Amino acid sequence: MTDQIEETIKKYALQNAVFFKGKANPKAVVGKILGECPEYRAKAGEITPLIEQLVEEVNRMEPEAQKKALEEIDSSLLVKEKKEREYRLPDLEDVDGKVVMRIAPGPSGPLHIGHTRVSVLNKEYVDRYGGELVLRFEDTNPEKLEPDAYDMIVEDLAWMGVKCDRTYIQSDRFEIYYDYTKQLLEQGHAYVCTCNGDHWRELKENMQACPCRDLPVETQMERYDKFLAGEYGDGEAVVVVKTDLHHPNPAIRDFVGLRLVSRACHPRKGNKYIAYPMMNLSTAIDDYLMGMTHVIRGKDHLNNTFRQEYVFDYFGWKKPKYYHNGLVNIPDTVLKTSLIKKSINEGEYSGWDDVRTGTVRALQRRGITPEAIKRYWIEAGLKPVDVQFSWDALFQMNRDVIDPNSNRYFFVNSPVKYDIAGVDVIEGSAPKHPDHPERGSRQFSLKDSKTIFLAADDSKTFEESKRIRLKDLCNISYGIPAKYDGNDVSVLKNGVRAVQWVGADGVEAELLMPDGTIQKGMIESSILNEAGPMVQLERVGFARIDKVDGKKASLVFAHR
Repeated sequence: MTDQIEETIKKYALQNAVFFKGKANPKAVVGKILGECPEYRAKAGEITPLIEQLVEEVNRMEPEAQKKALEEIDSSLLVKEKKEREYRLPDLEDVDGKVVMRIAPGPSGPLHIGHTRVSVLNKEYVDRYGGELVLRFEDTNPEKLEPDAYDMIVEDLAWMGVKCDRTYIQSDRFEIYYDYTKQLLEQGHAYVCTCNGDHWRELKENMQACPCRDLPVETQMERYDKFLAGEYGDGEAVVVVKTDLHHPNPAIRDFVGLRLVSRACHPRKGNKYIAYPMMNLSTAIDDYLMGMTHVIRGKDHLNNTFRQEYVFDYFGWKKPKYYHNGLVNIPDTVLKTSLIKKSINEGEYSGWDDVRTGTVRALQRRGITPEAIKRYWIEAGLKPVDVQFSWDALFQMNRDVIDPNSNRYFFVNSPVKYDIAGVDVIEGSAPKHPDHPERGSRQFSLKDSKTIFLAADDSKTFEESKRIRLKDLCNISYGIPAKYDGNDVSVLKNGVRAVQWVGADGVEAELLMPDGTIQKGMIESSILNEAGPMVQLERVGFARIDKVDGKKASLVFAHR
């Protein structure tokens, strides 16, 4: 057996071990060698025992020693090749030329993670078919509007990389809705109802018409004029769109198209209007006038689709192709804008980007990338079945995006100080990124001040075990001061624990956690020169650099 074969086996055994937490798999090594070196296939029976022997030797090495050995053989093998996964949605049906699709948020607050689903899907399809994406603010419910939300939603979409070709605000279009409502009344497809609301609903349930439904068109128009003039009080009259009173689904039978809201002040229109269109009326009219070809909405809107189709049919309009996505359950997250706003006003939350919420702004602050969000929703697809949102899956996708650009640093929480005696100089180094040796290393040198800081939990471990290894530096034994104990990494095989540490030149650091708590500690001073927004705090997780002022670093935890 030649030395060349042994070198090849050892090279791939080391690579497999480095990629899989220090333990190489003999079968994986065999497959790698026979796949890339077909000349060895004829000798498979001879080299398999040798592979097993060399893999066993490699697995006895410490992970740090494995990395170092592989780097000496071929540093390029430290970079793990990743197969790019294709994320693609199914084709749309009934595409004839360009498509026109829409994002239609209600501006009650900024976007949250649930809203990003329809934004991503619509953007992907419009890009694929070369169509237009419409942003439409559906602000016809004055009691649930946030004045700043109009701008915040545009900013959130821009961060997501979602550029809309046209923008509309429904509160600018009230006269349009009034005009089409008038036409429905004239056609006999709508009526002004002055019945008690509960009684009207009871009649519907029993497939019966209310007394207002079949009044002459002239009477309906007189009532409509009084309706718009404010001669009815709130709740005393509504404009109803007729459907089929015998429809098997009671929810589809006659629906309210306009209501009176005189007490609320619209953030954009003040008290200019008192007649407010309901969603099913304004949405149907706008979807036609804005040229929608395809509409993606949740299956909770299925009944709304049926209602809106009546409006399309009454006017003889071509209906868009509707897709009804399954609902998404997003666990352990505050999404309701009214609750978030209340907590902001009460001082519990710092703002709309508070990390305890699921807003797009909070995700951005934590370092969750638009690319990861996009991948998640494209993989979830366009399906009618309900889905359970997985934060772990999103974090894994985000990890794939940010890991290659996230340099490594040591951070110690609640630091405990130790002086080290028994040596004049201690030096070490650690790669800025284990997969990118070309970026260089963080160099450690303890000369004048042989002082280090450990996290409080690691300090307890040190006190109990009496011996630890300072990762990428040296070993120390417990005492006051601690004692230098050489630099033999083989101590890890005997159960000695390797821990992160920060030298006396470290800087004060705060790490904001997802539950709103703050971990106060120290971080390597080289963080002050970090150019990228994301870093990995070894053994802690990924974090986004929020602020660095020369003496202190503030970071926001993303995920492990």
